[in-house]
Amino acid sequence: MCFIKHDPQWLPWARATLTDALLHDQVFINPLIYAELSIMYQASAQLDQVLNVLGIERAELPWEAAYLAGQAFVRYRRQGGGKTSPLPDFYIGAHAQSAGFKLLTRDVKRYRTYFPGVLLITPDSHPTP
Repeated sequence: MCFIKHDPQWLPWARATLTDALLHDQVFINPLIYAELSIMYQASAQLDQVLNVLGIERAELPWEAAYLAGQAFVRYRRQGGGKTSPLPDFYIGAHAQSAGFKLLTRDVKRYRTYFPGVLLITPDSHPTP
């Protein structure tokens, strides 16, 4: 998301990493990521155009991901997590796990804790060239 928001701290890493991913792999977003991105656009057509130009695919959330998100949320609550409903990150991590997707993120701790099988693309694993 920082790629599209032009966050000066993370823009070089995000741009390089996303460009590399777009050249070598399919890149997917799900409805939750779409919702996060939508706040930066006046109309869905604008966001759709950006995603289409970049070649970013849309993937639906499978039912298995919803189950995995719930299970991760239970572990989170048992470890003292304060939210009362599953966070979008749990759905995103569960989706990546159930579909075998790699996940581009700066939020390493939550995904490694609750979805250790997901291959993360992070600033540590892919520093800015």
